[in-house]
Amino acid sequence: MSPRPAPDLQLRREQVIHTARDLAESEGWSAVTMRRLAAELGVTQPVLYSAFAGRQAILDAVALHGFSAIAAALEAVEVSPLARMRAYLEFATAHPRTYEAMFSMPSGLAFAADDTPEPLRRAFSGIRDAFPDADGTRAEVTWSTLHGLATLQAGGRLRQAQARARLDLAHRMLTQQETH
Repeated sequence: MSPRPAPDLQLRREQVIHTARDLAESEGWSAVTMRRLAAELGVTQPVLYSAFAGRQAILDAVALHGFSAIAAALEAVEVSPLARMRAYLEFATAHPRTYEAMFSMPSGLAFAADDTPEPLRRAFSGIRDAFPDADGTRAEVTWSTLHGLATLQAGGRLRQAQARARLDLAHRMLTQQETH
């Protein structure tokens, strides 16, 4: 009898991340438990722990994948403020639980720091390219505005019929020339 082949840890990690994301998108983050993930993947919980230290590590991995995906969505459109703003909000709407993991849930990810992971830097660059300035403050304000719109819209706190009008107004406000 030959020994069992060593598992492909990276493949296992990807399967866990995708399963956690899909489960969260369909049933919410409360459904994403180590026990449920193990059952969905047909493995034991210790197998999950061999790939991730715990649930928080999985949430952070889903968030990192989300940042890579939003960066790709931003990069896929022209480098114009309105196109980038629209792509951002479309991503948040299409992937609400992933977006939640990226921004609203507790995270071990470093933002705006020397050790900020590359997917976060790349996503920020997608905004900064459309809203350039000397130190990134314009991009931070834009990102904050978009995040507020995305979060309030997802929570049902804004009128859906006014989504386009809000985007247009935010675009005008964020692209006005500074006056001194």
